[in-house]
Amino acid sequence: MDTMMAILTIFTHPELLLLVGVGTFAGIYIGAIPGLSVTMAVSILISFTFSWDVYPAISIMVGIYMGGVFGGSRTAILLNIPGAPSSIATAMDGYPMAQRGEAGEAIGVTTVISFFGGLIGILVLALAAPFVADFALTFQPRDYMLLAVLGILLVGSLSTGSLVKGIFAGAFGLAIGAVGRDPLTFTERFTFDLQIMEGGISFVAVMIGMFGVSEALLQLQNIDKKSVRQKVDKIIPSFSIVKKYLPLSLQTSTIGVVIGALPGTGGDIAALMAYDHAKRVTKNPEVPFGEGAMEGLVAPESANNAAVGGAFIPMMTLGIPGDAVTAILLGALFVHGLNPGPMLMIDQPDMFWFIVGALFTANIFMLVFGLTGIKVFTKIVEMPRSIIIPLILLLSIVGAYAVNNSITDIYWMLIFGVFGYFMRHYGYPLGPVILGVILSRLLDDNWRRAIISEREDLGRFFEGILTSPLSFVLFVAVIMIFVSQTPLWTAVKKRLFKQVGHDQNV
Repeated sequence: MDTMMAILTIFTHPELLLLVGVGTFAGIYIGAIPGLSVTMAVSILISFTFSWDVYPAISIMVGIYMGGVFGGSRTAILLNIPGAPSSIATAMDGYPMAQRGEAGEAIGVTTVISFFGGLIGILVLALAAPFVADFALTFQPRDYMLLAVLGILLVGSLSTGSLVKGIFAGAFGLAIGAVGRDPLTFTERFTFDLQIMEGGISFVAVMIGMFGVSEALLQLQNIDKKSVRQKVDKIIPSFSIVKKYLPLSLQTSTIGVVIGALPGTGGDIAALMAYDHAKRVTKNPEVPFGEGAMEGLVAPESANNAAVGGAFIPMMTLGIPGDAVTAILLGALFVHGLNPGPMLMIDQPDMFWFIVGALFTANIFMLVFGLTGIKVFTKIVEMPRSIIIPLILLLSIVGAYAVNNSITDIYWMLIFGVFGYFMRHYGYPLGPVILGVILSRLLDDNWRRAIISEREDLGRFFEGILTSPLSFVLFVAVIMIFVSQTPLWTAVKKRLFKQVGHDQNV
């Protein structure tokens, strides 16, 4: 079977086409419900598809993966509750748009841009998988550690107010992520001798509490306020709007592919880094970031969907999963007698190209399903607050419980919901908290690996940073981003521009 026939296998077998479509549709709505993660859905599917042939099994799993990454944006825009971690950045500008009555436009644009981002990820997977995989292999533990530090420094971009408040929120997130038993030494950290804290705090409970419950508590202050009527007469964005944001989408899709191809990162980190990039390159947005800027939707949505194709690159070429979902898919391929890795392209190239075709088909279905049902979805935010507040709380409780089937997670969700309410009341951003929790494990694990690999010698560790081109570039980027977020840098820039203007006048 040649390459083109393998890619088109989906279209020549109606049952496979149906499975991809069903998977994508289910993924969108699973991704839209907080707590019902794509990882959970794909892991459950393995037991159901154990006796299936490999093509049908992979078809439905790929569909759920692609649809689920996109689906998280729905509740992020409508209710300020990200359905998935990769939709956290989407909520920052999507929800303000919904509050202005522009939920239909926001969902329409995110759907088209998500399709474009997914297409970029698939094209890179098809055309440049071995090269990107080789680049990902050059990352040492210290590089992952620097990448995590780089991400934490995004607090300056994610916090629209005080940088100090943003740094505090990010540090608080790191502390939350460190709660529990140390994975290396098994000693307790921040548990205060409480057994309930030994297993750590569920990231999903923190996320749902911070965004969902705090939003419900804020809505209580305006319970008699009339809901904003949403404009849904024009859902499909015009070509001029799409064309306007395509250059930014191409840039952030590239970020998504590269970050997605790094094992252990994924679409959530890619989306936050893309959001930061959009804030830096967009000089004069029509609406400020954090208040409903369209660029704040385009950047994370193109990046997290491009990261899907990126995550498949190390899985298919090296046998190393790019994120949690591809780790499960890797297991599914092993269950079905396949051996993903360097020899897959030689021994079973048809499977590689079939997965490329399945991803492409799922991306098309995502576009079709994403542009339908929007009018029904937008009715949610038009409900009276006396109905929508209990709905938010109900979704939050179900989402927190569904992860581990644990009442404890509901308690944590409520605690962080109240904490999130006070943070928002006093002007502390929530995004950096979630970013800190996400990056805590990545930073901790790779710092340990880096320092152990250098025999616990800090001198050798810093020498490695200075002698490795990749580490040095990341280190310089960390320093530059940190400096650029200080008041001193702002003062220096003003003096430089003033001096340049003076010289030109002379």
